[in-house]
Amino acid sequence: MAPTSRERVTRCLNYAHPDRMPRELWLLPWSESRFPREIETIRRRYPGDYDDAPNVLRPSRRVSGNIYEVGVYTDEWGCRMTNIQAGLEGQIRDPILQDIREWRTVRPPYEMLPSDPRNARDVVNRHCAGTDGYVRTCDSNFGSSVPTPWERLQYLRGAENAMMDLMDRDEDLRRLLKLIHDFFLASLEFWVSTDIDAIRLGDDWGSQTQLLIPPAVWRELFKPLYSEYCDLAHSHGKAVFMHSDGNIAEIYDDLIEIGVDALNSQLFCMDLQDLGRRAKGRITFWGEIDRQHVLTATDPQAGRDAVRQVARSLYDPAGGIIAQLSFGLAANPEVVEAVFSEWELVEHESRLRKAD
Repeated sequence: MAPTSRERVTRCLNYAHPDRMPRELWLLPWSESRFPREIETIRRRYPGDYDDAPNVLRPSRRVSGNIYEVGVYTDEWGCRMTNIQAGLEGQIRDPILQDIREWRTVRPPYEMLPSDPRNARDVVNRHCAGTDGYVRTCDSNFGSSVPTPWERLQYLRGAENAMMDLMDRDEDLRRLLKLIHDFFLASLEFWVSTDIDAIRLGDDWGSQTQLLIPPAVWRELFKPLYSEYCDLAHSHGKAVFMHSDGNIAEIYDDLIEIGVDALNSQLFCMDLQDLGRRAKGRITFWGEIDRQHVLTATDPQAGRDAVRQVARSLYDPAGGIIAQLSFGLAANPEVVEAVFSEWELVEHESRLRKAD
């Protein structure tokens, strides 16, 4: 009897020899509207192994607009984003917290948390019992179900102000971060009480070449927050999946130390051989393939070559790697399919070598 997707992912995280590598395809509305038939074919040939928890949170009256449509979108924290490109997310143009000394005016969306936790928990648990997929917190509620303390700070203050706040590191910043953190903890307290398999975290910490801020500042202000999220999840038997764009090599060991189980990072911004030496066997590499140059290439061979490049440094037949990629802006569906096909070939060749 073939293992379920839940069993497959769990074995992958534990380096316990899954029957095959877990798969995941991320899609933006941009790609779904342009390549519906190609996406259907890819999903049929390379079915994914993940499932989102059902949305049991209450709608916030502060939300207006559509985050992926042209115009202004207001999220559940009251932050306003302006979007000029349909199918993508907009940007904060007018942050609502112009003066950090007014941090007390920020109202986290506690109203979204379930009014009847027992009933909401039952809905989530029934969903988990009815699926073979590996269930994680719902991505559609990114601002309330997925802790993103750094991105939330930027949404509230604007990116430039937030960077200056981190350099000052005064008491107002620390109180604002605690306010943000306390809300995310309250949200996670509900989710870890359910039968989901994992929680998700997400913050983009890297530029193309290095961490956005000095590692010492990151360790002082943010590492303790992520550590609390990981401790809470692990105390309830949940794994932790985290996403962070850019070159985050300087904090890879820190994320492993605090207990991140699977890390989605832009591998091609970093030294793959160095990552392999430092992190292989200690964490699961949750994708990914270069979105900027590889997935947008005209020749599918670029996708196959990229898979081989990752495999040489990070692949282990025992587990620890997930065939994940983001089918976003300007991506070529032929390259996307070539990536999943090549990962299958990598695994097939590994089995043949073992048989010999």
